[in-house]
Amino acid sequence: MAKGEAEIRALIDSQIKAVRARDVGGLLASYAPDVLVFDLVNPLEYRGSGALRKRAAEWLSSFEGPVGYEVHDLRITAGDDIAFCHSCNRVMGTTTQGKKIDMSWRATLCCRKIDGKWMVTHGHSSVPFDMESGKASLDLKP
Repeated sequence: MAKGEAEIRALIDSQIKAVRARDVGGLLASYAPDVLVFDLVNPLEYRGSGALRKRAAEWLSSFEGPVGYEVHDLRITAGDDIAFCHSCNRVMGTTTQGKKIDMSWRATLCCRKIDGKWMVTHGHSSVPFDMESGKASLDLKP
């Protein structure tokens, strides 16, 4: 495994641990200040680490108890100072409203090496939707 690929894999592993620990600061430690994220929920985009911090805090605080988080089929392509990866991700848990969550989505991250450290500069999450009903397909599993 090339050095860049190993470093991106370590970045993803730290994000997994941070989500499971509901650690917003740990999750965002690898995001660039000017990150642009296309998330699963409104609005259309989140610009900047401040907007992403607010979104992550709201999401992680919506869970009661432990959060299960998995990354499947991670594929990484890394050059000297730019990299991207994609995966299918899964989250499981119970919301503070008592609703059980078990959903999967597709994720792509673009990273740049900034001052010698890999940072996420763009993230894109999506789910397929049923063309007939117009509803998101949230019950698919990797």
